[in-house]
Amino acid sequence: MLTALSIRDVVLIDQLDLTFSNGLCVLTGETGAGKSILLDALGLALGARGDSALVRHGADRAVVTAEFEPMDGQLTTLLSEHGIDADPPLLLRRVLSADGRSRAFVNDQSASVGLLRDIGSHLVEMQGQFEQHRLSDIGTHCDLLDAYGGCGAARNAVVVAFQAWRNAAESLESASERAAKALADQEYLHHAVEELDLLAPQAGEENQLASTRMVLMHAEQLVAAVNGALSKLTGADGAEDSLSAARSLLSRVADKSGGQLDSTITALDGTVANIEDALRELRAAADTIEHGDSRLEEVEDRLHALRELARKHDVGTDELAPLTEDLRQRLALIETQSDTLAQLDEAARLARSDFVKKSGTLSKQRAGATTRLEAAVMNEFPALKLEKARLTVSLSALEEERWNAKGSDRVEFLVSTNPGMPAGSLSKIASGGELSRMMLALKLTLIEVEQVPTIIFDEVDSAIGGATANAVGERLALLADRTQVLVVTHSPQVAARGTDHLRVEKTELGDAAVTGVDRLDEKDRREEVARMLSGARITAEARAAAERLIVGDRA
Repeated sequence: MLTALSIRDVVLIDQLDLTFSNGLCVLTGETGAGKSILLDALGLALGARGDSALVRHGADRAVVTAEFEPMDGQLTTLLSEHGIDADPPLLLRRVLSADGRSRAFVNDQSASVGLLRDIGSHLVEMQGQFEQHRLSDIGTHCDLLDAYGGCGAARNAVVVAFQAWRNAAESLESASERAAKALADQEYLHHAVEELDLLAPQAGEENQLASTRMVLMHAEQLVAAVNGALSKLTGADGAEDSLSAARSLLSRVADKSGGQLDSTITALDGTVANIEDALRELRAAADTIEHGDSRLEEVEDRLHALRELARKHDVGTDELAPLTEDLRQRLALIETQSDTLAQLDEAARLARSDFVKKSGTLSKQRAGATTRLEAAVMNEFPALKLEKARLTVSLSALEEERWNAKGSDRVEFLVSTNPGMPAGSLSKIASGGELSRMMLALKLTLIEVEQVPTIIFDEVDSAIGGATANAVGERLALLADRTQVLVVTHSPQVAARGTDHLRVEKTELGDAAVTGVDRLDEKDRREEVARMLSGARITAEARAAAERLIVGDRA
C-alpha cells in the first residue's frame, strides 16, 4: 500500500510530505484548492505522462517520491528481472524538469518511465469519473471472470493445449514450405545429384591430384635424376658393389681380428640392406614416372572437373561429397514428403481437437461463473441506488482465427441502466455518477480476485447526494476493510466514513498561491464535514448533522 508521498515544486505545491495508513483516507477541500494536483503528482511517480506545466512557476524541476510496502512476489520478481534492489520499502521517484525532460528512479536506481508505469500498475488503481481503468477495459474481463469463477485449472490446461496446437501447426507449416520448395527444385536436384554421382568426388582428392600433376609435369627431370642415382649406386664402380666387396674382404679376415671388425661388418650389412631398399624404390619410381606420361592429361582433366563443379555450387572441392549427400536427402524429402506431411497434419489436427475439448470445458465453467458474478454484482446495486440497472456478463464464441491461450470465448461486462434498454459497454451506457457506482460495485464483488494494494477514487460521488452518497460512503468503507482506499470527495456522507481525513487548502502568500494539506483531528474533522454540509458559514445545525454522520457511522 501507499505509505508516504513527498512532493516538491508541483504546480501550487512547493513542499509537501504526507503519510498514509490502511483503511479509508478521504481528501476534502474547496473546489480549486488543489486536490487534483495531489493525484497528478502521484501519477507522475506511477509513470504517468509528464508535462512541464506541472513544474511550479520559477522552479527548475518537480520531484515526486512515493513509498510503498509491503511488496508481493510478482512485483519482487519484476524488480529482480530489471536488476533493481527488491528490499522494502519500494521507492518510486520521478524528476520532471522545466524544459520537459523526465527521469525515473526505482529504489534510487535509474529506470525507464515505462518500467515505472509497469510497477505502478501493480500498486495503485485510479478510478475517476471520466477515466475508468482496468474494469472498463474489455481485455481484463476474461481474466476477472476466470479468477472469480475459480477456473484456474481449466484455464492452465487451455494454455498448454493452445501452445501445443500452435507448435504443431508451425511444424506443419514449416515442413509444407520446405516440401514445396523441394518440389519446385526437383528437376535441378536430379541433375545436380546425377552430375555429382558421375564425378564421385572424394575428400582430399584435389590435393592428391595436384601433387600427382606436379610429378607428371616434371617427369623428364625426375627420370634423369633417378637414373643418375641408380648408375652411381650400381655398376662396377657403384656403391652397391663397392660396399659388398669391402664386406667380403673384411669377412675373410674377421676371425683373425679378435672381434675388432665385427661391428664394422655388421654396419656394412645394414648399409648394404638400405642401399638395396633404396635401389628398389628408385627403380619403382623410375618405372612409374616413365609410364606416367599418358596420365597427365587424365589427371589435369579430373582436377579441372572437380574445381569447375565446386565453383558451380559455390563450395570447396572437399565440400562436394557432403553436398552430394545433402542434395540426395532433399530429393528423398520429395519422395517421402507426402507421408511426413500427413503425419504432421494429423498431429496438428489432434492438437486442435485437444484445444477445442479443453476450451469447451473452460467455456462451461465460465458459463456457470457468469451467472454467479451477475448475481453478486447486482446484489450490490440496490445499496448504491442502482435498482433499475442490470449487469450482463456476455460470453460469446470467437472466430477460430482469434482463438488464443485464453480459450475460444469473448468475455465482456455489459450494463443497462433502465428496464427495456439494451445492454452496452460500461463506459458508453452509464452516466458519470452511475458509472462510478457500478465500478464500485464491481470492485466490491471482485476484491478477492482483483485486489490492487491501493485504490484511488476521484470524485466517485459526483452528481449524487443524500441517501445515495451515504450508500457510496458505506460501500467505500467496506472496500477499505480489504484494501487501502483513497477518495477525493465533496460529499459529507463519504467524508464522514473516513478513518483518515486530509484537508487540502490553498493559501495566498504575497503574489503566489500555495497548496497545503492538513491531517485533521476529531474536532477539525467535524468542522470540515459541517462545512461540507452548510458551505462557508457553518451553523450549529450543520455541526450537529456532522456529528450524527460521524458518530452514526461508528455506532
